Amino acid sequence: MQILLACAKTMKDAARAAVPFSSPPAFQDEARHFALDMCGLSQEEISQQLHCNARIAAQNNARYMSFFNEKELLPAVLSYYGQAYKYLEADRFTQDDFLFAQNHLWITSFLYGLLRPLDDIHPYRLEGKVRLPWAQGMDMFGFWKSRLTDFLIDAVQADDGILLHLATEEFQHLFDWKRVEKSVRVVQPQFMVRKADGLKTVVVYAKTCRGAMARYVITHRLEKPEPLNGFQFEGFEYRGEYGDADKPYFVIE
Repeated sequence: MQILLACAKTMKDAARAAVPFSSPPAFQDEARHFALDMCGLSQEEISQQLHCNARIAAQNNARYMSFFNEKELLPAVLSYYGQAYKYLEADRFTQDDFLFAQNHLWITSFLYGLLRPLDDIHPYRLEGKVRLPWAQGMDMFGFWKSRLTDFLIDAVQADDGILLHLATEEFQHLFDWKRVEKSVRVVQPQFMVRKADGLKTVVVYAKTCRGAMARYVITHRLEKPEPLNGFQFEGFEYRGEYGDADKPYFVIE
């Protein structure tokens, strides 16, 4: 079973854990081309492209300017610091956890396409609708779709044909998702909160649970989706009366 997790906008500039080894990103050349494109933008243009404030634009202008400084590279799984990554807690992984994650976890990225956890990457920020010269008129979604679809399908089929989809739906647009669903079995857990008018998705809780579930799979060495029913986290637990085997529901009352 392969796991798909989304990247995060927030990134660290230093890692706090030692990893067993490092690996090069599969799409490192593409990332370097886009980094050069970003270097050609002014701070104001970066702010406009990323829809961010001046402080974040300045930070990422500096990051892209030093993109080729190998001393600033970090393992991908230790680089992100969004809500899911806070609960993935990769800085607490054992060496065996890192090795299992390296063989089972994929991280989506607008800059790097798809990453393994121990791929060395540079801190960055990029958005899916950004259009850069090297993409020849396409935004990041359009550029990556033809490159990542077969790549992901092949990786999942080379395992057991099962993909645990813990990424946000936005990142499905990096792929021809209908082809993915036709080619492999996609298991997409739903994390729901019971409200007065029924079950609802609360984004912050969903992101939290995605990170916690990815950690659960990695630390328990799960290779099939059925044991996911044992996942419990801060009141969320499996409810078999909802969903089905490919969309299991985890609900907090």
